[in-house]
Amino acid sequence: MSHDPNSDDPHSHDNAIDLPTPTAWPIIAAFGLTLVFFGLVTNLFVSLIGGICAAVGFIGWFTDVFPHPKHEAVPFVPEDERPKAICREGREVTHLHPGEEGHREHVVFGAVHPYSAGVMGGLAGAVVMAIIACAWGLIFQHSIWLPINLLAAVGDPGLANASMEVMKQFSFVGLIVAIIVHVTTAVLVGLLYTVLLPMLPAKKEKLWGGIITPIIWTALIWSSIRFISPTLADHINWLAFVVSQIGFGVVCGYIVYRSTDVATQQSWPVSRRLGVEAQHPSKKS
Repeated sequence: MSHDPNSDDPHSHDNAIDLPTPTAWPIIAAFGLTLVFFGLVTNLFVSLIGGICAAVGFIGWFTDVFPHPKHEAVPFVPEDERPKAICREGREVTHLHPGEEGHREHVVFGAVHPYSAGVMGGLAGAVVMAIIACAWGLIFQHSIWLPINLLAAVGDPGLANASMEVMKQFSFVGLIVAIIVHVTTAVLVGLLYTVLLPMLPAKKEKLWGGIITPIIWTALIWSSIRFISPTLADHINWLAFVVSQIGFGVVCGYIVYRSTDVATQQSWPVSRRLGVEAQHPSKKS
């Protein structure tokens, strides 16, 4: 709508509409109140800062509406100059047919890598990592048991407080603990590869799976290793660790990518997704 420019109305404008002036004071007031309540469970100084922010926000908000509400003239476009409405063509909805079981529709999500490939890739990558770690221990520390015992220190308190001389000696308990930790972690990361790698750029799988992903994984471990195992954090060789991670990524990624894709459905059991074969009930003798 337009107003008469000769009108006594102070908010009258030609070819414009009066709208409330945009303001940030409500947001500032809300932020201040948040700090007030947050300080009740942290520090009263936070509540003090929040109270000041809230007071400033409320005062500024009050001056926007009293004694006269603040407005600004917003020009408007005549209706004949506005963009025309887009006319959509009629569409038909394709209904799904009932599923084989009759209780829900079986929707095929597409071809994915089987979980079995992730398990095999994780185990193969674990072997490569173990070879690189033991080679580092033998060449630079003259003991293949040092990297094994360092890994076992994650779950064995006796090795966590042992000296370097003890760490370089064979420990049956340390070997068992290291195998459990190493294999479990490798299999879980291998399963993660089956889910993660198909989402990455298809033309650069070797770069993402073999180098970038292991480096990101190494950075995460580096930032948290002292909380997991201080002994491992004090004696780990990060260059050898990065090389072993890249070896794992190359081998595991290769096995996962080379696996035959299978179609998956929302109703498939885990055993079928893992590739476990079983006799059909109708074929049992």
